[in-house]
Amino acid sequence: MESPKFTTSLRCLCMLLLCAATLNPAFALKNCTFPAIFNFGDSNSDTGGLSASLITPKPPYGETYFHKPAGRFSDGRLIIDFMAKSLGLPYLSAYLDSLGTNFTHGANFATAASTIRLPINIIPRLGGFSPFYLDIQYSQFRQFKNRSQIIRQKGGAFANLMPKGDYFSKALYTFDIGQNDLGEGFFSNMTIEEVNASVPDIVNKFSTNVKNIYNLGARSFWIHNTGPIGCLPYILANFQSAQRDSYGCAKPYNDVAQYFNHKLKEAIVQLRKDLPLAAITHVDVYSVKYSLFSKPKEYGFELPLVACCGYGGIYNYGSGGCGETITINGSQIFVGSCERPSIRVNWDGIHYTEAANKFIFDQISTGLFSDPPTPLKMACHNI
Repeated sequence: MESPKFTTSLRCLCMLLLCAATLNPAFALKNCTFPAIFNFGDSNSDTGGLSASLITPKPPYGETYFHKPAGRFSDGRLIIDFMAKSLGLPYLSAYLDSLGTNFTHGANFATAASTIRLPINIIPRLGGFSPFYLDIQYSQFRQFKNRSQIIRQKGGAFANLMPKGDYFSKALYTFDIGQNDLGEGFFSNMTIEEVNASVPDIVNKFSTNVKNIYNLGARSFWIHNTGPIGCLPYILANFQSAQRDSYGCAKPYNDVAQYFNHKLKEAIVQLRKDLPLAAITHVDVYSVKYSLFSKPKEYGFELPLVACCGYGGIYNYGSGGCGETITINGSQIFVGSCERPSIRVNWDGIHYTEAANKFIFDQISTGLFSDPPTPLKMACHNI
């Protein structure tokens, strides 16, 4: 016979679960089973696209986890790597990488330096951006979907390296892009007001691509907003006269990022109306990333505004890029890593360390920074 104490505890637990389900419907739902991830974006989620096609990161990139360059512009893993791992999937192969790749559980169309809109300057021009902007990434995905199924139908050695046909409707579609559109404006001598004025068109182009991907069968979308660009050394070092906030970040540049995020959120509200079968989760990575600059010690980090791998000035950025050998006063210096990347936020002046990426993933995967407040593992549900 059950004791009164046990019965009371069981009732309390049931009440708590009922309240949780009422306050957040996601808690009443089952975990999703995503058989694949298809990712679109820039260097925040590039697992080897730019490396395979145009620019290969050199040591010490990749040193923390892979112990060698692994196509990522970080010392280790990215948020997308932690996402794949948490869903029980392998790390994503870059679509542009033709050697040793396996697309069974998805593909990564992101490349570092990618933009949403067609960039004005394209690599290899000085200060150029990736030619694989979002329209091209969509076109690549469209081809990939068709050609992968032709390969599967033919059979042979490559058939089992392609996703099954039904994976495309069941997959998670992830997006992290937009930072470089703002950066291109800043470094093209546009005023803050002019960059702001470009944001609606940038966001409209983003929405068009989401609709196109939806029309190819995508149903579950996980969309990151952009981070606090004004806290990154490459902005701080190049725009030293910009007003600083109380944490040392360049406030006008963060204001533009927040305006972009505001328009993106509005666009996602409209996308939910336009795409009724889609489950679209909007993820506020800005707030999580900004917390690393506003209270780094609370999370075990230090010197958040200073690049771990770089050379020059108070931000350790500008006189030599990570992995380069430079000449200073007649002596050659290798631009290497700081002593403890595990307690640093910024890796090379633009990108985050693996430790910071892990922290960000741990926060956003809970659903606490999402709209609707959906955990990653429940992002297939249209709440």
